[in-house]
Parts: sequence; structure tokens; C-alpha cells
Amino acid sequence: MRAKETKRTNGVASDAWTPDIAGAAGPKYKAVTAAIAAAVASGDLRHGDRLPPQRDLAIQLGIDLTTVTKAYDLARQRGLIVARGRAGSFISEEARTGEAATAAQSDIAMNSPPIPIESRLTESMAAALLTRAQSDSFARLHYQRPGGAAADRETGAELLTRTGLVSSVEQIIVTAGGQNGLHAVASTILKPGDRVACGRFVYPGFSATARRIGVTLVPLPEISADALDAAHADAPLRALYVVPTNDNPTAATIAVGERRAIAAWALEAGVQIIEDDAYGLLPDAPIPAIASFAPRISWYIASTAKIISPALRVGFVRAPGVAEAMQLASCQHESAVMAPPLNVAMVSLWLADGNFDRLVDAVRKEAAWRQKLARTVLGEARYAAQPHGYHLWLPLPGDSNADMLAAALALDGLSAVTSDRFAVGDHAPKAIRVSLGGTIDRRGLSRALHRLAAQLWVPGGAVSNIV
Repeated sequence: MRAKETKRTNGVASDAWTPDIAGAAGPKYKAVTAAIAAAVASGDLRHGDRLPPQRDLAIQLGIDLTTVTKAYDLARQRGLIVARGRAGSFISEEARTGEAATAAQSDIAMNSPPIPIESRLTESMAAALLTRAQSDSFARLHYQRPGGAAADRETGAELLTRTGLVSSVEQIIVTAGGQNGLHAVASTILKPGDRVACGRFVYPGFSATARRIGVTLVPLPEISADALDAAHADAPLRALYVVPTNDNPTAATIAVGERRAIAAWALEAGVQIIEDDAYGLLPDAPIPAIASFAPRISWYIASTAKIISPALRVGFVRAPGVAEAMQLASCQHESAVMAPPLNVAMVSLWLADGNFDRLVDAVRKEAAWRQKLARTVLGEARYAAQPHGYHLWLPLPGDSNADMLAAALALDGLSAVTSDRFAVGDHAPKAIRVSLGGTIDRRGLSRALHRLAAQLWVPGGAVSNIV
């Protein structure tokens, strides 16, 4: 759905902007609102731009005035527009980032774990806090040593053994979430001009860090030893950045054999490995980490955000050695001082009493249920996913309007992020990452997935090119 070109006079859009909603699935008022959200996301409409009068837009689109009124009302509820009486309706300041079309107060663009149907998270948190409050120690209420308390480092070392990583306590650094750990690792080992291999699509948190440092990202056609060798032959690589299990966004998982091959190649080439294993502990049987085959050159990052809840902000980073861990602790301390002490205490307590596994298992089962729902609703739609994950990677035809589709799904509370947010370089294939998690419940997810199916398919089984 492509809108007519927007004309501006003195910085304010004229009434010439008209959304193209032909062929839109679902109610027309939602299609109009989604078109506004998509235009904001693409920059066609900006803060302060005036929308066409409702009556004029109804005539232009050939729909009822009440439909347009309902669309504008929904856009106002979503924070996209503000009404200024007879002056008309204008794009709001809150809509300038293109994220205002959300159905929840949380950041819908983030890929958050689903809330299990019988979640025990809040009860577990309350019990853990009560246990800490009844203890005689007040150490958790004070600043922690750089890198985290010894007991919490032991927790991290114990947790990482599940991925085949044997670590000393001195190699583990406790961080304020995975992103804080990733930032610390990159800041410790990378410098301007370094070349870092990665996938064609990459987690935006790392690409932002790479830009800040001045690192050159080298997209690989696939994450493999052969692709790394070819890229290294062009110009030396400093490191590989990889999400090995349930990659964000492509949902790809690297097989054990290829992990061994990557580790062997990196050891021979002297290339560092930054392994961001945010989803690695979700499978019933975690796959051995790449770092487990090359521990002397690998930086391994695990966290609780993607496997239990982003509210915890607890991560564990394993450095190649003790000296590297000390450097990492210093860098982490500069950016975040410490991980939330009470949250870290919760995680340590949960690992000891079994609650950690129960909470992760609840997320795993909810994710599996939602993946089954997606398969049922989307049918033959081609997408990549993992049975233990909670996002889909959906390639789109080249003439599709990915922004429009993402905006339409956001109106129903479903996170759909376009591929250009993840792309390394230009001319990346069109796709969207659809998150099945977050605050959306099962009923809302079912409704949103049916809307997605309607957008993707037209009668006769052909893929729609006007989403």
C-alpha cells in the first residue's frame, strides 16, 4: 500500500497525502490508521504535518465518513495524531520515532519472552526478596565489587556449564543484562577500523555499538567456517559476532558440527569470537557453545532477559582468561557500575532452589504453544522459526510494503519489525521479524496472527503483493 507523495508548504504537509488501502485485509478504519503509522515510520509524515480533513479523505478513498472518523480516533488513541479543533488533525510529537502505533505501554519493537499462561514470576520474585530481607546480611543493599560478588560469579560459572563451558569464577563477569555485557566486550577488544564478521542481518544493539566504536561490519552469506575464510582472505578479520542459537532476527541455529568448524578456523586464524547466546538456554538440551570448542579466544554472553524476563537485567559474560575478565569488569563498571544487586541475588537463589529451571521451562512451554498456533494459523506461509523460540522470520515479496504490514500488526499489539532495522549494508531482502511474545495474550495473538494470514494470502493461495 503506497500513499501518494506528500507535499509540504512551510514544513507542513498539505492535504494531498492519501493512503492507498486497496486490498487491505480487515476493517478499513484499521487500514487507514496503519497507513498513517507506516507513513510516520517511513518519514513520509512527520511531527506537525496536517492530515487531510476527514470528509475529504472519505471522498478520496470512497468510504464512509464514519470509517475515517473511527480511523482518526484510533490513531489519536495510539498517540499518532492530535486533533486541534477546526485547524484539523496533525501528526503528534510522540509519533516522531514511528513507534507510537503500539497497543501496549511496553516497547513493542523488543523481542520479549511470552508471559506463560500460569506465570509464577511475580510470586518467585516476592519469595526471593522476602528471603533476602530475612537474612542477616545487608551486602546486597550496597555497591558491589566490579564484575560482581564471588557468589554471583559462581552462579554464572555453574549456569554456563550447561552449554559445555567450564570456567573459573575469576573468568565470569556479572553484567546489567546482555546488552551491557556485549557493550563491555566490544569496548574491550575492538577499536576503530576493525573488521567484524556477522550475518547479513544483525541484532541492532550490536550494530549500534559497532557504529559508535567505528568498527566495519562484514556481512557473511552464512555463518560458516568457509564464509569466514573467504572474508578473512579479502582483508583480516578481528572478530566474529554471532547469535548461535535462534538468531535474532533470522531464527537460524548453527549445528554442532559447524560450531566445531568455526571454532577450529578461528583458532587457526587468530580471530576472536563474540558469542551472544541470548536464547541458548531455552532448548530442553542446550547446544554446546562455540566457545566450548575455542575457550581461549571466545567471549561468551548469557542473560536472563530472553529466557525469563527482561525485568531482571542480569547477564553473565565469560572472558577467555582472568586478565581479560579484569579488563572487562573495568569497562562494565564504567558504563553501568553494576548489575541490580537484588535481581542478581534472585537469580542465584533461584538456581539453588530450582526456581530458575521452573521459570525457564514455563517460558519454553508457552513459546512452544505459540509456535504451534502460528503453524496452525499461517498454514503454508514460508517462515523460519525454532520450536523453543518465540519469533518468526518471514521473507516478503520484493514489491511488498513491509512498513505497512508491520504498522497494521502493531495496531493489534503484535510486534513486527522490518528487515531494514537489522540489515548490514544496502539491498537486503525484504522480511519482517514477528514476535510471538511480550505482553500480548493468547487470544490477542490468535487474532493478530489471523490478520497476518489475511494480509499475506489472497484467494487462490497466491501471496499478496499489497500488504
